[in-house]
Amino acid sequence: MAKVLPTIHLQTTCSMKCQPSFSMLPSTLHLEKKPPLFYHRNRSFQRLSTRSLETESDGKLSDVGREEAELMGDASSDSSAHVDDEYPSGEFVYKENDVWKDLVVKSRMLIAWPWQRVKKGSVLTMKIRGEISDQLKSRFSSGLSLPQICENFIKAAYDPRISGIYLHIEPLSCGWGKVEEIYRHVVDFKKSGKFVVGYVPVCGEKEYYIGSVCEELYAPPSAYFQLYGLTVQASFLGGVLEKIGIEPQVQRIGKYKSAGDQLTRKNISDENREMLTALLDNIYGNWVEKISLAKGNFECVPWLNSRFLSSDVVILCAGKKKEDIVSFINEGVYEINRLKEDGWITDIKYDDEVESLLKQRLEIPSDKKLPTVDYRKYSRVKKWTLGLTGYRNQIVVIRASGSISRVRGAFSTSNSGIVAEQFIEKIRTVRDSKKYKAVVIRIDSPGGDALASDLMWREIKLLAASKPVIASMADVAASGGYYMAMAAQTIVAENLTLTGSIGVVTGKFNLGGLYEKIGFNKEIISRGRYAELTAAEQRPFRDDEAELFAKSAQNAYRGFRDKAASSRSMTIDKMEEVAQGRVWTGNDAASRGLVDAVGGLSRAVAIAKQKANLPMDEEVTLVELSRPSTSLPELLGGLGGSIAEADKAIRELLEVMASSSGIQARMDGIMMEQLGGSYANTIFTVIKDYLSSL
Repeated sequence: MAKVLPTIHLQTTCSMKCQPSFSMLPSTLHLEKKPPLFYHRNRSFQRLSTRSLETESDGKLSDVGREEAELMGDASSDSSAHVDDEYPSGEFVYKENDVWKDLVVKSRMLIAWPWQRVKKGSVLTMKIRGEISDQLKSRFSSGLSLPQICENFIKAAYDPRISGIYLHIEPLSCGWGKVEEIYRHVVDFKKSGKFVVGYVPVCGEKEYYIGSVCEELYAPPSAYFQLYGLTVQASFLGGVLEKIGIEPQVQRIGKYKSAGDQLTRKNISDENREMLTALLDNIYGNWVEKISLAKGNFECVPWLNSRFLSSDVVILCAGKKKEDIVSFINEGVYEINRLKEDGWITDIKYDDEVESLLKQRLEIPSDKKLPTVDYRKYSRVKKWTLGLTGYRNQIVVIRASGSISRVRGAFSTSNSGIVAEQFIEKIRTVRDSKKYKAVVIRIDSPGGDALASDLMWREIKLLAASKPVIASMADVAASGGYYMAMAAQTIVAENLTLTGSIGVVTGKFNLGGLYEKIGFNKEIISRGRYAELTAAEQRPFRDDEAELFAKSAQNAYRGFRDKAASSRSMTIDKMEEVAQGRVWTGNDAASRGLVDAVGGLSRAVAIAKQKANLPMDEEVTLVELSRPSTSLPELLGGLGGSIAEADKAIRELLEVMASSSGIQARMDGIMMEQLGGSYANTIFTVIKDYLSSL
């Protein structure tokens, strides 16, 4: 069933069964990028911000808009000339409803179902925390959905019943691509003239990134703030596996392809260190520069709002230099009062005190309750009610999130990962339909099965021959995820998307030592010279098996690299320079030809309109190809049951184990911080228990 979105105004574990794996480096990236801190407090300043960010008739940012977008760290205003000149920015432009549309919207509100009604003057409260999926979620699913979060921001901007947003921001477990998308929607919402107030009881770099663009940012006196900088971590199991008698036999192609290092090495390789250092320097440098740029280009703005902050006067000081930002971070400031004094937060308030301030702002008597509507209830408000859908031209959005497999596994649910046969069915449905003008494929995947990736690449390629296809990357689109994206006509990535990882790693475990320790034996009777290649885990490779193993990996790498070169219109030699298993941020990938433009879903939609020859000022309807279904574990999770979490941990472990028998095109799971996830903890617990029993 199709789901209509609001109108936009305009892994890697290697396979251990002798199969090649397109996989990414084995390192946990704790890359923390903070946005510029600035507060648009007075209304005249907000109106200036709204006008300056409007697009010109060709869909590109005006000169003033481009200047302010740079101050705000907007990825769509990237300095690369090829990004800004060739593609529209997709910048959100808020448009007031005319009299007729306003009347239609009010009439629809009157006939809305009771559970879709909202009290006039309500504050939308959203708690942003934990894992955030790039897929739509059913009503009973646990966790948050990025499409629904963004949809709520857009609906609230146009909903006359919503006076503003109160955003609770707590520790996030998502990647930086999703954080950038939420950041962008906060900025866009403010163009409606409504307020956004943030509250951060526990604040790290990602949480502060979002909170810094709220009009006001509050924290309780006992808040935990950890704005200490960025780290990159690489973990290695070589010594652990050696102790328990397991010998990983790994073949990697590409000097930066370190996805087997976590299993074979005891320390970091020079190539891995070089790549991680470059990523860290790039992101940290961008972080410091954007904060400095924002603070250094605003004059000091004294602000007084007696209704909201009583007698408090907040002064925004300009002229922050890069060295000042670095010095503040290096001081390791943790005192909440110091954060207020230096302008990192607005004030120190408890949650109930912030609500009291909101009541003052909305002129609600202190003895009355603040009218609010939460994230889940507001997600049920129809876009049709607000006049945000029903436009003639439609662009379809196909989402592809999670690990890639060819068929649905025995332990998978309807929403677990990318199943190639299901994805291909959707692609063919869109290809046969004439009602969709263009397609946006939204990818959030570290990869997976190489065959499945190739089959989907072919179907996307065929689809692109019949209508415009744009790939939009979220947190990660690497290895198999990039394999899918490179079939599109245009690739759009977030500034901090992790992508690339064009390389191969393949291997198997020699469990002979472990079997000897525990007294286990395995005998194999075979016919055929290489019949035991993937079956004999109780011994190492013979010389002829190792040779075949290496040639197979080389062949898999050449196939991946050559298709990437052809898809990106690059020579083999040129592609080789940016391949070699290296991981890039979206911005660096754009400057090297792996990505066409830097931005979010809105920019991908704008480019899709451009490719479909639709007027840039014409509104379109985005259509999600399918609605989510609800499984029993999701139902239990939505009701708050801890059983669902246990089910998820077991299911992830079983899925990883089940998928290891096929050729993999997967970005390293440790790079995706999966080593801190449920199934990785299970693995470490098993290893720990075994070692303690020796």
